[in-house]
Amino acid sequence: MSKPVLWITRRLSDRTLERAQQDYDCIINHEDGEHSAAEIIEMSAKVDAILPCHSEVFRGETVDRLDDRVKIIANHSVGTDHCDIPALNARGITVTNTPDVLSDATAEIAFLLMLGAARRAVEGDTLVRQGKWDFWSPAFMVGKQVSGARIGIIGMGRVGQVMADRARGFDMEVHYHNRSRLPADKEKGATYHDTVESLLGVADFLSLHCPATEDTKGMMNAERFALMPDGAVFVNTARGALVDEDALLSALDSGKLSAAGLDCFVKEPGGNPAFAAHDNVFMLPHIGSATVATRDAMGFRALDNLDAFFSGKTPKDKL
Repeated sequence: MSKPVLWITRRLSDRTLERAQQDYDCIINHEDGEHSAAEIIEMSAKVDAILPCHSEVFRGETVDRLDDRVKIIANHSVGTDHCDIPALNARGITVTNTPDVLSDATAEIAFLLMLGAARRAVEGDTLVRQGKWDFWSPAFMVGKQVSGARIGIIGMGRVGQVMADRARGFDMEVHYHNRSRLPADKEKGATYHDTVESLLGVADFLSLHCPATEDTKGMMNAERFALMPDGAVFVNTARGALVDEDALLSALDSGKLSAAGLDCFVKEPGGNPAFAAHDNVFMLPHIGSATVATRDAMGFRALDNLDAFFSGKTPKDKL
């Protein structure tokens, strides 16, 4: 019996590609470039399954024009805002993602950004790297202390809960907003806020860990930044679409926010060049899950979903 034909749209980890080729007839994008809608549509006539990343968009006309041959899209990502899941399901196409396996790595990056933003890492690194560090005093490079502060977390799912655990290690007081309150064993003493507005008022540090949906896009706007304590630090490792970037820049310019740590932007790749003028913004190029262990785990989780589907079972992560 012939193997299912699988299109792997980006250059995944070596272990993932090795495993995929054992069970599938793979078309692999070794060049690792992005694909246009036209290319996705054209390729869909040649394959039974697609293993994409968030860089491939399955919405609108692309969904309408996918070939009937495609039966499953097994995403190499937790976020699925690049997929119109109801429309794909209506076409008879199963959609899966890769939850659980990237929580630790993403929370690590969130904490790195929080610490770096609070302790003026960009400014300090630039001084030393450029040979301009020629002064010291007790007033030099004074930042905002993380230990013992209050952290607000929006989105207390898998990543948010790991972030809360890491914050407890710094003796931070954890506050959170979620669509529903967590049970006590997962809440672990954190304070629940039933509105975003209530949470923002106590968030010395605010970290976003919620998906980008029609309800959450642009949720952090001028009105909400204004509710935060003066000198607060803002961190986003979730999705750039959650933030009104002009409002964030204004909050930084006014001093309402003392700093920000960003791993995602409205425009990706590339980011927003306006942030580059601010040495109190610590930025990374959307690498929250970029560790060897996590990339292997994400690839294997996607392949687990494919294996289940082609063996006639319901994939664990079916959406």
